Amino acid sequence: MQQAAEKAYRTQQGFTLLEVLIALAIVAVALGAIISEVGRHVYNTAQLRDRTVAHWVAMNIVAEQQINNKWPSVSTKKGETTMGGQEWFWTLTVSETADDRVRRLDVAVDTRKDSDTPLSSLIAYLGRPAP
Repeated sequence: MQQAAEKAYRTQQGFTLLEVLIALAIVAVALGAIISEVGRHVYNTAQLRDRTVAHWVAMNIVAEQQINNKWPSVSTKKGETTMGGQEWFWTLTVSETADDRVRRLDVAVDTRKDSDTPLSSLIAYLGRPAP
């Protein structure tokens, strides 16, 4: 009976230490890649959210100019507003066009006060209001 138990013990197969270490290395590389991709996805999602809200801020600035019903002078204005629980800084540049009855509005919006590369830029045209 003891011989049968010894024979059964010798025929049992298991993982060697080397095989376990290789499997752990493969799992570690795979988890590293997954964590990297999740981080990239989170960053891209935050960027998309910020760009979307910045575009909404720019559209609101243009809408304010439209409902103001005043002919804007050629100038550059800066301001700030809060939307989505965040502070946004905008720059509105009003310029002339070839048509005297139309003004060009360039709006740049960012989370930083004096950014050279805004999160959102919008160009709109505003017609002279009727007298």
